[in-house]
Order: sequence, then structure tokens, then C-alpha cells
Amino acid sequence: MSPSAGGLVVFLLSVQVIQSQDGWRVKYRQTDVCAAKGSEVDIICDITHPPGIRPSDIKDRFWFTKEKDGEPVDLRTDSEYSGRVTYGCYSDWKTCYLTIRDVRESDSAEYKFTLRTNKPGEKYTGSPGVTLSVKGLQVQVRRLNSTWLELTCHSSCVLSDRAEYYWYKNEEYFMTGSSLLVSSGSTDKYSCYLRGSWNQRSPAVYGPQRPSVSVSPSAEMLEGDSVTLTCTTDANPAANYTWYKAHRISDPHLLSKEPHLVFSSIQSSDSGNYSCTAENQLGRKTSDFISIDVKYGPQRPSVSVSPSAEMLEGGSVTLTCSTDANPAASYTWYKEDGTSDPHLLSKEPQLVFSSIQSSDSGRYSCTAKNQLGRKTSDFILIPVKCE
Repeated sequence: MSPSAGGLVVFLLSVQVIQSQDGWRVKYRQTDVCAAKGSEVDIICDITHPPGIRPSDIKDRFWFTKEKDGEPVDLRTDSEYSGRVTYGCYSDWKTCYLTIRDVRESDSAEYKFTLRTNKPGEKYTGSPGVTLSVKGLQVQVRRLNSTWLELTCHSSCVLSDRAEYYWYKNEEYFMTGSSLLVSSGSTDKYSCYLRGSWNQRSPAVYGPQRPSVSVSPSAEMLEGDSVTLTCTTDANPAANYTWYKAHRISDPHLLSKEPHLVFSSIQSSDSGNYSCTAENQLGRKTSDFISIDVKYGPQRPSVSVSPSAEMLEGGSVTLTCSTDANPAASYTWYKEDGTSDPHLLSKEPQLVFSSIQSSDSGRYSCTAKNQLGRKTSDFILIPVKCE
């Protein structure tokens, strides 16, 4: 429910302009008018005529902003002003006015008054005219303390002291007044308007919604690729963004204060959980974590031997092959037998000798392989001694 409608006239007086021609003179009472979007504006001019002119000698008089084929176009015939303009002259017809209701930003223009007499081709236009600037309302946000914010309905025009402001909260009429207090972190949307122009409300202000994170490219990430994380949310005023990487959930590491987090050459060390925070004067929200998993080929594998002490025939010995890779590598064990083609022994990460023999002495190596690459360890010498 909205309060009762009523007009509000807004104008800014400036130096008077006089247009004189053959005894005719048009004097505008203001040359520059600044009006809040949705308000009502009056533009007035005073007319002086040569001696002997009677009201019946005036064939036509109207206001215009455009010309067509060199002739002014009556505002009353312009579809953009349909139902919103009123003309009139007072009883002495020497003072005429234009009223524009529910002004729009598209109404910003130069307005001129013109008249025609019964004498063929005789016409007079007051030029230069009156410049109208229509400005939208804005809600200004000011933090009072950690708990309260002050919202103020503001126009860049100088408005009348009689201006009446109304507030909407989540698309419903809320209260009257030029300002109001709201709690910090409120999730509601607030907008304001002038009395009589509820359909010309200011843009709503509100805190950020929970931000979402997108990844480009969205396909599998390989080490060395260029990857961009983008944080977006809906907020007014526009939100500021902060990126974090969760080394520990309770103590995330700050990375950037831009909406985009760019890795020009992503590395395996960049794998992990990331989140972004969106914040404006009205509130702060944090996204869900997004997991980044960078794929890479195996590093050169290392080989360990257990036990590492002297190996005696009949003992149990285990060789273990290990490497860093994503996805995990598969392993293959080889023994060099003096030929160019090593002998394949096993396809497990461990090569186990439950009762090692002197014939097992020799040089061993292992290979680690995944979809992104293949690496082979250095040879390790296994000497088995007889008891």
C-alpha cells in the first residue's frame, strides 16, 4: 500500500532570458531547471507584444523541444509526453506555463515557447529556451556504528523543503521520511521515491547475496595452464571482493582483492580449496569452497630398500617405488640383465623378495606413469651375500 499521490514542483531559478523581435518579447522566469525523476515541473514565461495586438490575433501558441522539417513540434503531439503535459495562459494571456508531470530522465532537453499570429508566416519563439535536467533519486548509505546504518534518499537537484519521501522495503511501502535506520547485515532491499511518483523509485540498495564462483576453463586443469576463478554476486552498491585459500579453515590465506583470481601458469601447489567474500556497506557474504585439483605427470620416482642393512641370502627384502603425480601413477619394476631390453618383473609399487637369492643380485629400476607422463628412477644396486 502506498501513500496518497500529490504533485511536487521542483525548479532552480537562474538569470532571466529575454527574446525580443519586432516588439515581441519572451521572458522565461528560469533558464535552468533541475528536477528529480518522477516529480512535477512548471516552466513559465512572460510575453510582451507590440501595441494594438489583441488576444484574437494569436492563432496558436505552444511549447516544443524538437523540430521537424524546420518547424517546431507541439509537445502535445509527441507520444513521449502523452498524458503528461499541460499548457495554459492566465486571463491576460501574457503569462503562459508548461507543466510536465512524472518527469523522466529522457525529458532532459531545452524547452521553448512559440506563438503564431493571424498574419501569414508571422511567428515568434523565445530562444534560447529553458534547459531541463532530470536526475534519478539515489539511496546513500552511511555507517553509524557496528550495528546501525543510515539510509538517505538523495537527489543531485536542490529540492523544495516541501519534498516528501517514501520508502519501499522488499517491494512494499514501508515508511515516510528522508532517511531511515537499518541494522548492519540486513538482507532486505530498500528504495525511495517522492510523493506522487511511486513508479519512479530509486534503485534499491541491498547487501550481497551469497557469491558464486566460476572456473575458466572448466575442463581438467593441467600444470602450466592459464586458469581464472571469477567471483560474482548481486549487490547494490556494487560489492568488493576478496579471495582466500583455505590452508586451515579457521585461518584462510588472503590472495587477492579483485573479482578475478588469475593463475597464468597454474602449479600443483595451487591445488586446494578456495572461497571468495563479497562485501558492501550493507553486509558481507562468503561463497562455498571450490576445490581446485591440478593434474600433473610423475616426478622422477625414488626407490627405497627395506631392510637397508646388508642383504643375506634367504632374507626378506622389499623395494618400494614412489613418486608425486596427479592422477596417481602406476608402477613397473625392471631388472637389467645385460641386454638393451630390461626384464619386466612387476606392476606393483613394491617388489617383494620373500626369500632373496644370490641370483637376485643386480641393478633394478622402476617406472612411474599416468596419462600425463612417464618417468624412470635411477638404477639401484642390490647385492645379495651368501651366508
